[in-house]
Amino acid sequence: MKKVTVLYAVLMLALSILTGCEGMNDYSVNPNHRLRFSVDTLSFDTIFSSVGSITKQFMVYNPNGETLKIESIMLANAGKSGFRINVNGRKGDSFNDIDLWKKDSLYVFVEVTVNPNGALQPLVIEDSILFYTNGVRQSVLLQAFGQDVHLIKGGMTFTKDTTLTADLPYLVYDSLTVAEGATLTLEKGVRFYMHSQASLIVAGTLRANGTQEEPVLFRGDRLDYIYAEIVLPYDRVPGQWRGIYFTSASFDNELEHVIIRNGFSGLVFRESTPERKKTDIRHSQITNMDDHLLVAVNCWIEASDSEFSNSTNATVALIGGKYRFVHCTLANYKKIGKSRDLQSPCLMLSNHLKSDESEKDYPLLQAGFDNCIIDGSFSADSTHLYGGELMFFTKEEGEEQGHDATFNYRFNSCFIKTARIENERFIRNLFIKSPSYLKTATREETYEYDFRLANESEGIGRADRAVSEQFPADRYGVSRLTGGTAPSIGAYEYVYQEEEKED
Repeated sequence: MKKVTVLYAVLMLALSILTGCEGMNDYSVNPNHRLRFSVDTLSFDTIFSSVGSITKQFMVYNPNGETLKIESIMLANAGKSGFRINVNGRKGDSFNDIDLWKKDSLYVFVEVTVNPNGALQPLVIEDSILFYTNGVRQSVLLQAFGQDVHLIKGGMTFTKDTTLTADLPYLVYDSLTVAEGATLTLEKGVRFYMHSQASLIVAGTLRANGTQEEPVLFRGDRLDYIYAEIVLPYDRVPGQWRGIYFTSASFDNELEHVIIRNGFSGLVFRESTPERKKTDIRHSQITNMDDHLLVAVNCWIEASDSEFSNSTNATVALIGGKYRFVHCTLANYKKIGKSRDLQSPCLMLSNHLKSDESEKDYPLLQAGFDNCIIDGSFSADSTHLYGGELMFFTKEEGEEQGHDATFNYRFNSCFIKTARIENERFIRNLFIKSPSYLKTATREETYEYDFRLANESEGIGRADRAVSEQFPADRYGVSRLTGGTAPSIGAYEYVYQEEEKED
């Protein structure tokens, strides 16, 4: 009896297997039963030549009530366009006889590498993935923009005077170094795309000669998006590369119409001497760093008509030396990257440097701020002096009030988010509140900022005109000396904004 039962079970199992096999071969031959795709076109942002893209993907669906046999999946221009595909984990240019069960789906992964094309401007590269099912051809378009670049790998040191032109962008994988005694000149429109951990180290002199229309640009090399659901590009995410570092031996640097964004540090000036000018920064924007944005030790720096914005640690930290900032916007509303909890305020002034190895005094010979905004997301406690977005760090108690030899500072016609301060070093300033800007983004607003003054903001028309006459054009070239409300505090002269009318 047991033998009969076992034999019956074996026969039933065999029958079920045969029945299942018969079902696998039961494909629809109806040409109206077609595939459906999650995208019609799979697009890549600009791809640098000789450098592979990120991997993108799309889904292929069988929405029908019967199994389909996809006769073939192939790249239309295999081996020519630079695109590569992977179907359900298998690499290749073509695939045959792929079963896709009813109501089921499969993944197609796509990458692309662009060959150098000799063109100065990005070129469109296209290909298609062709799907043949029951004699019907369907396709998904693949599209990318290929950009030739000067590719720098393994590091590069400029040991003699060199000028770089804006014919092609520079993609930097390691470090660029300007040797002591050498000058690196960057012509208008030069663009640097810095890979993770890449940096520029200046021991000689850097002269960046950008213009309003064609600024010199330093940014990360990621051109894709980190949060597709809120369309947040990597270009707005801090910490994409290391930063620009000036050694003790570097002097006479000039940054005119320069944009530096999304590094770990922005501009770092090592311990130097205030007897010789370290740098001039004019009509520039340094923004969105994951540590200090500008830090200088015992240097001579002058900055005008420039924006310094958004950093985890101090936006501007000046330790000893001699500095003047005129018509600058220092603002810290950083929201992504490292947390700002228990970090530094926007502006820090100090005459003392303490590290794990040593500590040293550096007299703050001069720190002058004229017509500047010093602002951020910290609260300005109206009862606490030198709080909010302003911090003084001195070795001697009570020296916060200033000392001409060791802690010499002055704020004239500035908008400072700190408690109201009444002494001779603060002249005609606005305190406690923040100005109103055109945009201080939230994460949901794709992390975009516009620090121009909004209509009816405090600070409009409150700048010291005698100072503005020496700096008559703002970062965008707008005149500070014309119009009924001029001049205004900050890097941007106020321009009336038309209100959007509701329908």
